[in-house]
Amino acid sequence: MATLVTGGTGFVGANIVKDLADNGHQVVCFDLNGPDDLMHDYVGRDSSKVTYVQGDVVDPESVARLGSEHSIDKIIHAAVYTVNRLPLETQRSRDIVAINVEGTANLLELARTQQVTRFVYVSSGAAYGSALPRNQTMNETTPPAPDNLYGITKFTSEMLTRRYGELHGLSTASVRLSTPYGPMERVTGHRAVMSVLYEWTGQAVRGEGITPHDMGDGRDYIYIPDIADGLRTVLDAPSLPHGLYNLTTGIWVTFQDILDQVVALSPSAQVTAPAADEDTDRYGRGPLSGHRLFEDLGWKPKYDLKSGVAAYLDWRKSANFLD
Repeated sequence: MATLVTGGTGFVGANIVKDLADNGHQVVCFDLNGPDDLMHDYVGRDSSKVTYVQGDVVDPESVARLGSEHSIDKIIHAAVYTVNRLPLETQRSRDIVAINVEGTANLLELARTQQVTRFVYVSSGAAYGSALPRNQTMNETTPPAPDNLYGITKFTSEMLTRRYGELHGLSTASVRLSTPYGPMERVTGHRAVMSVLYEWTGQAVRGEGITPHDMGDGRDYIYIPDIADGLRTVLDAPSLPHGLYNLTTGIWVTFQDILDQVVALSPSAQVTAPAADEDTDRYGRGPLSGHRLFEDLGWKPKYDLKSGVAAYLDWRKSANFLD
């Protein structure tokens, strides 16, 4: 039996695939894009446990074939159109809805026909929206109020996941991620805007000056291998007391905190004068609380900011990922 991961060659998906393979799962990686050399190198020694299938989650026939060609027991649905800029949201509105909602419906139908033992939907803190004060910590009982198509489609997919589970006797869960950083973040057709950690660590490993152009108040960053570990914990739990979990360190870090760590770990790096950034306030929500996941399943992150940034820099250097 295999675990299906959608969006499996993307940023979050690649880390899920690696973590599952490292921990004994046979994995079917389904993505519009096939694996590149970076993906093969990242999965590494457990590549034999991964089967790559190219296809589109929006195409019902491609999704249905997964059930006839592979013995699928569990699903992590991570395929998504990630949008965090208004111009892209305006230009690609229909695509966002198609991929993020219709794609979820297709995967839930596959889960129904295969009667999988667990379906995990990879959601986002964007489902909470940005109307609440930034200093308010959000837990799973906080009323969601998404205010852009990305957050709206994530919340919609959560509701579809919950209801499909109720109607068809499936064990389902949605997991809202805080802000990820780390290996395999790169420009793709469905991810175009990179994090400051991607930018600053890239500048550091290339020996360029680090330009802290985005010095807003901060974000609740989490190192991406911790996200993969947390999702596997939910996927493999014998039972789930809840159907919705935040996956986060629960710690808010400022951009200055991040800059200090990158500079401390890259002593030759020089910080240049910050540039103006008209979009500094684009990120509105406050930090997530991870207490439900900690208490229900005993999961805790392995990385703090210092160890996460250090591991990320080490990976970029060892993989010669200089982009």
